[in-house]
Amino acid sequence: MAKFSRMHVYQTIENTGIVPVFYHANVEIAKKVVKACYDGGIRVFEFTNRGQFAHEVFTELIKWIGSECPEIILGIGSIVDAPTAAIYIQLGANFVVGPLLNTEIFKVCNRRQIAYIPGCATASEIGFAQELGAEIVKVFPGGNVGGPSFVKNIKGPMPWTRIMVTGGVEPTEENLSDWFKSGVTCVGMGSNLFPKEVLKNNDWTKITELCQSSLSIVQKYIPNT
Repeated sequence: MAKFSRMHVYQTIENTGIVPVFYHANVEIAKKVVKACYDGGIRVFEFTNRGQFAHEVFTELIKWIGSECPEIILGIGSIVDAPTAAIYIQLGANFVVGPLLNTEIFKVCNRRQIAYIPGCATASEIGFAQELGAEIVKVFPGGNVGGPSFVKNIKGPMPWTRIMVTGGVEPTEENLSDWFKSGVTCVGMGSNLFPKEVLKNNDWTKITELCQSSLSIVQKYIPNT
């Protein structure tokens, strides 16, 4: 079970530009999806705490990744309280993401030197997260809080802000270019990267292709890549 330093996690998120966001109750399907993303060039993956016994799926997944996808950094998403964050850190999560900002999660993650990317929807929340030590903040839900123009307007008075936007991100040139031109550091992408029919048909190659094409778009906008 690979452990990565907090700064390596942040650097990989920046260099990759895309963080797939995914949950499935079936660990074998989760493995197929992670491997498809890995084959497509993805090196950071957010498994979400969305279903009953999600921690059991995560446990099996992170053990498997160590031998099958050794370069990928696996984190946990949809975390809203500190006890749940602590459980997943103990299981091997390399970073924690949430839809909201929770100061108690900061304490747990900072103590263990684990990256925490809290969800923020206002300039005040972003500023508070930075006070607490956030290197990257998650703007969520991106498509509802104002889209790319929100990011651009935040970056104006707060140019040091590094944003991962989730919600409203699509694997297209038009959508991805809009986000990155606005100043995002990376994007989190969920259902649009894993269409239901693709999962139903076990079409893992399609996921690999979507990752490859999305990364090729994003890499145009990431400095020094």
